[in-house]
Amino acid sequence: MRVVLADPPAYTPYYDHDLATALAAAGADVELVTSRFRFAELPAPVGYRRNELFYPLSSRAFRRSRLRVPVKALEHPLGMLRLRRRPADVVHVQWLSAPQLDERLLRLRSPSVFTAHDLLPRRTVSKLELWRRLLRRFDRVVVHSERGRERLAELGVEARVIPLPIAAANVERADDGRTLLFAGVIRPYKGLPDALEVVRRIEDARLLVAGDPSEPVDARGERVEWRLGYLPQAELDRALGEGTVALFPYLPELDQSAALMQALGAGVPAVCYDVGGLGEPVRRFGAGRVVPAGDIDALTEAARELLDDPQALAVAREGARRARETLTWAASAQAHLDLYSELA
Repeated sequence: MRVVLADPPAYTPYYDHDLATALAAAGADVELVTSRFRFAELPAPVGYRRNELFYPLSSRAFRRSRLRVPVKALEHPLGMLRLRRRPADVVHVQWLSAPQLDERLLRLRSPSVFTAHDLLPRRTVSKLELWRRLLRRFDRVVVHSERGRERLAELGVEARVIPLPIAAANVERADDGRTLLFAGVIRPYKGLPDALEVVRRIEDARLLVAGDPSEPVDARGERVEWRLGYLPQAELDRALGEGTVALFPYLPELDQSAALMQALGAGVPAVCYDVGGLGEPVRRFGAGRVVPAGDIDALTEAARELLDDPQALAVAREGARRARETLTWAASAQAHLDLYSELA
């Protein structure tokens, strides 16, 4: 089976790489169509082909310049035309970077699948009718959680749940038993102020903030260590190794979190708000605590419990281990192939 994975803006390049690798290992002929990732060198393709057909100029020349967006908009139609011409049994689109344009430009010749990673992306979440029309263009829609499936059902869109996989990471454990971790790209919906408030309330804890801010942050606070910037994998692994408990005080603007899966993959239990599908793997495997969205008191007490109770922490760490042994990339690839076989 020939599968074309498409992530035009390269929003999730490591996910794309892992899925393409797992599909190829399961016997599929896989081509990843994307654009140049501007912030790091990606792993070399393993068993699949990677073609950077989208945004050849804007992804290379402008980085974070204001000129990048208008140049990217001019390049977008050509990229969509190139995608349409790719020979495939199934085209699986991961992201639509310009939904208003794609409503006119998205014309795929092959059976198609779309993964709603963020359900309704934040910049166009108010345009429900636009997304209803776009999602209905695809033969199948994938989400990462039951809550995500229910959310799209409210729009009249049927979706298949394929949980976000967890890659096991053999990080060197170096935590002091009192370190709360806030990791990943730092965006407003990630709830960094709530994490800072939690560490302020737990007097003998410290907070490690490790990630690249999407906007300026006030890098202050008592008992807070800041490691800002796009961290190479070795530095991210070091941060994961130092984390006792990871915090995810997210606002309700996403379905699932790659940062959460990285934490669980490294054996770090999580305390998260009950938003989107964030709490589903934590609850399912007992890999930490899930508290009501926006409840800082509950977030603080859950973090304090895991820091103060060695037995509770050990049970949560065992839950993280079970999660990464179950939610594997091989299992995800097989679920995707089963879905593709309904179309090809």
